[in-house]
Amino acid sequence: MDTEIYSFALKNALNEVRNICPDIKNSFMFRKDGEIIAGDEATPEKAMVRVANAFHGILEKAEAIGGVGGVTFEGSKGRANISCVNDLYLVTVTSRKADMKYVNTVTRVLIPTALRLLEKIHPAPLKSKQPQPEIPIVKESEEPKETLEPEIEPELPPLEPSANQLIVEDLGGLLLYARWSDTVRIDYETLSQWQETYNRKKIKKVEIETFEGKTMQYKVKPIKDSKRKGIIQMPEKILLDLEIKKGEPVRVKPVVE
Repeated sequence: MDTEIYSFALKNALNEVRNICPDIKNSFMFRKDGEIIAGDEATPEKAMVRVANAFHGILEKAEAIGGVGGVTFEGSKGRANISCVNDLYLVTVTSRKADMKYVNTVTRVLIPTALRLLEKIHPAPLKSKQPQPEIPIVKESEEPKETLEPEIEPELPPLEPSANQLIVEDLGGLLLYARWSDTVRIDYETLSQWQETYNRKKIKKVEIETFEGKTMQYKVKPIKDSKRKGIIQMPEKILLDLEIKKGEPVRVKPVVE
């Protein structure tokens, strides 16, 4: 089962949970690294990305005390609950008057059941065993027989660059010179990971895609502050080009030449 089918099955499960429990207004699931796995039909993708990125920072700090099993945020109009389910995180947003005992019962039964079913129909692929060439036994009066060399597997094509979800920061007055107006800045760790993935090729440009579908390429430099992770810094000109603002998420991937 590929990723799209897996996400589609989880999306249907989340929609069914909302049908059974109308007090649940929104729900979606994401991985520890912030990757969105699936969301119901009522939740915008941009909102899911914002929540996952915000919670990613909490998870990093919580590792020192053994991790987080769940967190609940209460507001004047409702509650947001984030709980760990089989190495994934489930987010549910409910009304203020929701019966949380019933909500928790529904989510803790249906979602883990759906995940177990998906795991059963998606077993880990078996490793193919390559037959080893036989070593001929040579007798004194016999000449060694010619053995066939094992076939060399064809070289795999290069990986298609994958996109990271980053949050936009405005560089403001830091880059006033015209020569930096077409350059964005990303943390050194992300750039290093890309270089390792793509045979240590130096990443000189990145492709930025907004959630409105606008895509453009720009030069890239590392952020000097090593603690600034999960963000992309842009000068005012690029913000105007992409028609985005500070705090919005974008998809960013390396341009591998």
